[in-house]
Amino acid sequence: MDKIREYRNLEAPETIEPKEMETIKDQTGNIYQSLNIIAKRANQIGVELKNELHDKLQEFASATDTLEEVLENREQIEISKYYEKLPHPTILSTEEFLQEKIYFRDKAGDAELDA
Repeated sequence: MDKIREYRNLEAPETIEPKEMETIKDQTGNIYQSLNIIAKRANQIGVELKNELHDKLQEFASATDTLEEVLENREQIEISKYYEKLPHPTILSTEEFLQEKIYFRDKAGDAELDA
């Protein structure tokens, strides 16, 4: 469940860096298929991180919180800040794609993602 460690070890840049179109196109032979695969994987990563963050925040939530306690819950704030420092899911998925860590298959000309 701890996907954040996996994404921290990916060594992805924290900001967007230009990439050569040819390197992105090389794996599929089609730039649009490559971008579609990257986009689908970015959506998967975003959902995974969102669910993990939500689960971790729920660990510190209590049923008897008052409004002041909710606003000042330090543990939740620290966890949220940690997740905010992660690179964007698109950057993570692009790095996975370029490092050939994404498995995809081509069905009738449409690339499908199985990551």
